[in-house]
Amino acid sequence: AAGMFLRLLSDIQWRAAHPKWRRMTSSQRSTSTTAEPHPVSLPAQAQVVICGGGIMGTSVAYHLSKMGWKDIVLLEQGRLAAGTTRFCAGIVSTARPVSIELKMAHYSNKLYQQLEQETGVQTGYMKTGSISLAQTQDRLISLKRIASSLNVMGIPCEIISPKQVVQLHPLINIHDLVGAMYVPEDALVSSASVSLALATAASRNGVQIHERTSVSHVTVQKGHVTGVETDRGRIQCQYFVNCAGQWAYELGHSGEEPVHIPLHACEHFYLLTHPLKEPLSSSLPTVVDPDGRIYIRNWQGGILSGGFEKNPKPLFTEGRNQLEIQNLQEDWDHFGPLLSALLRRMPGLEALQIMQLVNCPESFTPDMRCIMGESPTARGYFVLAGMNSAGISYGGGAGKYLAEWMVNGYPSENVWPLDLKRFGTLQSSRTFLRHRVMEVMPLMCDLKVPRWDFQTGRQLRTSPLYDRLDAQGARWMEKHGFERVKYFVPPGKDLLDLDHSKTFYKPDWFDIVGSEVKCCKEAVCVIDMSSFTKFEISSTGDQALESLQYLFSNDLDVPVGHVVHTGMLNEKGGYENDCSIARLSKRSFFMISPTDQQVHCWAWLKNRLPDDSSLVMEDVTWKYTALNLIGPRAVDVLSELSYAPMTAEHFPSLFCKEMSVGYANGIRVMSITHTGEPGFVLYIPIEYALHVYNEVMNMGQKYGIRNAGYYALRSLRIEKFFAFWGQDLDAFTTPMECGREFQVKLEKGMQFVGQEALLEQKQHGVYKRFTMFILEDHDTDMDLWPWWGEPIFRNGRYVGKTTSSAYSYTLERHVCLGFVHHFDEKTGEELVVTTDFINQGEYEIDIAGQRFQAKAKLYPFSSLFTQRRRKDEVELSGYQRE
Repeated sequence: AAGMFLRLLSDIQWRAAHPKWRRMTSSQRSTSTTAEPHPVSLPAQAQVVICGGGIMGTSVAYHLSKMGWKDIVLLEQGRLAAGTTRFCAGIVSTARPVSIELKMAHYSNKLYQQLEQETGVQTGYMKTGSISLAQTQDRLISLKRIASSLNVMGIPCEIISPKQVVQLHPLINIHDLVGAMYVPEDALVSSASVSLALATAASRNGVQIHERTSVSHVTVQKGHVTGVETDRGRIQCQYFVNCAGQWAYELGHSGEEPVHIPLHACEHFYLLTHPLKEPLSSSLPTVVDPDGRIYIRNWQGGILSGGFEKNPKPLFTEGRNQLEIQNLQEDWDHFGPLLSALLRRMPGLEALQIMQLVNCPESFTPDMRCIMGESPTARGYFVLAGMNSAGISYGGGAGKYLAEWMVNGYPSENVWPLDLKRFGTLQSSRTFLRHRVMEVMPLMCDLKVPRWDFQTGRQLRTSPLYDRLDAQGARWMEKHGFERVKYFVPPGKDLLDLDHSKTFYKPDWFDIVGSEVKCCKEAVCVIDMSSFTKFEISSTGDQALESLQYLFSNDLDVPVGHVVHTGMLNEKGGYENDCSIARLSKRSFFMISPTDQQVHCWAWLKNRLPDDSSLVMEDVTWKYTALNLIGPRAVDVLSELSYAPMTAEHFPSLFCKEMSVGYANGIRVMSITHTGEPGFVLYIPIEYALHVYNEVMNMGQKYGIRNAGYYALRSLRIEKFFAFWGQDLDAFTTPMECGREFQVKLEKGMQFVGQEALLEQKQHGVYKRFTMFILEDHDTDMDLWPWWGEPIFRNGRYVGKTTSSAYSYTLERHVCLGFVHHFDEKTGEELVVTTDFINQGEYEIDIAGQRFQAKAKLYPFSSLFTQRRRKDEVELSGYQRE
């Protein structure tokens, strides 16, 4: 078998060159026929135990040892690099749409380039470049967006014409192409050899490596890892790293305290051919044809070509099947469409002799992003798995970030998009995972326009109002497994047309969302926001207040009934969470956080609150339905339903009161809307939800009430310059950098987490600043829209990226929010960003390579908080600070 041959060849060459390794490990390995008489015994204890000797496990071991941790044991159930890593196609590609994945791949490329020199192990590294083909204009736009990100990171990249494609790769058929993206520094490697090189370096740094050793389960006591049970004995340890690839799920579930790692394997096929009559040059670029669902690289003078078919074959749903991944069955019927696509793209291959069709398992995750980080339930239990067929591209960078996380307590970049805690237990159902990966694998090649949604695993978590809203034309999206309304399709609108509108330009829902926004401004709208994470924290004494005062940056010692906006900061002053906390009583607090904070925030607080039986934290997300009443007539609707005065003098802003609404008691009403518009959020015990909703809608008829969705909410909050956690705020963003100094108790002499970092920023200034941009020469109807992640240029120089964007129906212009940095023109060093630096620049936003002029603002338009103005009355520079 060619795949086996590749693996064995690199294995033999490497081991022959390293007799020391051979002596050290020969007694650990067994063959299928004989057992070694004197196996080297496992150590009784270690600081770190890593399970898995593929690219991920060896990369983590390599980086931990580089950072000074030496007491490390790596366990591999078979042989090193004998799992998915052995069959990896070896393509190192930096063309990634998610920023953190792009950074990981870029680091991996640089690491592999020097690894051979560092270790003496041949890795087969060859810088060939890659060409991503576009058969449609939309595909070309998506490539242009990626190219913009690569260029500002200093990675050479260009959009090229079909004729230039032929010059780079003469065998490519270009008749159906509209363009392509060329990344000259992408590379090829032998994945198994890279793993062995990383293992060599780690071994030299003191890491012990034991093959033929299976981990049965990890022991956890009092919420912390204490050891690992193997088929060769127990190892006590402080840290465990699950790099078990497709077996990571089973391993996570094997202990008494399960760690949920949502991934599932699918069969992945690629073709190997004999060399061409004129063997292909080893430096020929790799070709990715996403519209044809295939990739093509040279392989020993011939071709290696695989892809992501529309009808993938999940496997091992029932669990662990085999140790090392033996080559699965060839399935030519299944591979047929990909073979046809290959022959269309390279017609000259018709007469080529096929050597083998390789079939190997590859693990995929529910959102196509890899999984890394610490378990929310077991301290010291780290995970790195679920690479979605990009293991070799991410291996180096992912291992580096996880090692930093373990050694320093946090990685050097924001890895929230990859954090294990973005998932809950609900994503670890085997049925859910099997169905979702059948959707995910084809999506690897599908065109992903902004705001697309998964179709599988839906209607998992729903509000009690789901059926009622659905019957009124709700169109749904999903966040953390919870169904949320995007917008409501009015009666008589072409539903099918809306559901299938996918574009980088002005979307079909534009007018629908505009009418919902108008209603929020002029009358009253209802948005179901039940998905928000909701915790109650209480104590018998003052423990709740004292603990929360230390863990949150704003002062929570407010009168009962008041609501406080506050951050939950880390030691560097960055936002681990951004939330609203209502003081229900002297000793009880009600905390509202973003939907995807449910697991992360719970783990963060649980690990930091004192272990005190008189202090209780409860997740009450499922107990309350949340209705957001937005608009000037919300006060009239609630007044009539509750027979209580709701005006500002009786119910001031940021206030919380328990009230009756209709027949229902115990409704927590807060004067807050998360949009800057007037209104209230009602937190309703779920058994009353339908009653209260019906009462609100009936009473609101005379005030012009209507349903609205999250797209309207997004437009309202962005035009008001409101930052949202997970989009604009993250663990590397401080209150000082986003204009929220007023939400921090620095002057009150109270200690809190992150205080020292904020005091230093206050004294020395900040190195990035959250800024609002209004596009000035942008045609909403004809031009590409900004969505998020667009590069920002100041006086022609790159200074940052947008974090969120929306069309402001009030200003009748696009608004982008993002961070501005100040880089030294000569050294690239980051400098302090001042107000003058922001105000004195000329700005442009790059949308897929086209730059649009933008006006920068550090404060929102005061007029938006009062009345609507027409576009021709808006003088953008004329507004004062709010």
